[in-house]
Amino acid sequence: MDATTVAEVMAELSALEDPRAREVNEKHGDDHGVNLGKLRALAKRLKTQQDLARRLWETADTAARLLAILICRPKAFERDELDAMLREARTPKVHDWLVNYVVKKHPSAEELRLAWSADPDPVVASAGWALTTERVAKKPEGLDLDRLLDVIEAGMRDAPDRLQWAMNHCLARIGIDHPDHRARAIDIGERLEVLKDYPTPPNCTSPFAPTWIAEMVRRQHDR
Repeated sequence: MDATTVAEVMAELSALEDPRAREVNEKHGDDHGVNLGKLRALAKRLKTQQDLARRLWETADTAARLLAILICRPKAFERDELDAMLREARTPKVHDWLVNYVVKKHPSAEELRLAWSADPDPVVASAGWALTTERVAKKPEGLDLDRLLDVIEAGMRDAPDRLQWAMNHCLARIGIDHPDHRARAIDIGERLEVLKDYPTPPNCTSPFAPTWIAEMVRRQHDR
């Protein structure tokens, strides 16, 4: 795809800009004002276009990068390319979509999980923990859950927000999916009190790990 196509897409994204959506998004650290439903509709129309996805990513525009993630071919990226993209993805939505929609589908996902989890940058490390949480839930074979709980117990309370959130999610999934480790996961959550007072809307489950674990286990039993 040539640059004029990128220009056309950027013009369309600009036309979709909604000040109210931007106001809401900016409260979550995302600097764009495009309704995500409309963004997905545009992606559906464009279909998969890897070259265009790369060019949109290069604009550094948040809405363009979200669109790029939706129209790319995850396995067409090189491992080092994904590492560079993650380090450039500083807004939460771009970071989350890149991990969930692209990296999780890539052959190097496990290699990146291990590298990112040990990274000194807490935002990069949070991506490693997100990939670890995916394995805890779907492919736990080979994971040392006791060691993961050790690391969470030692580091979660004082971790920066994004990393703390990712570690807490992993703690909850260990408690939900692995009954042998549930009591310890709940105990760690109760002692560290991370996200205990997080404001939770009615009919939503609190992210406080002991509450989250109890609710999800209850739902499993009610099935």
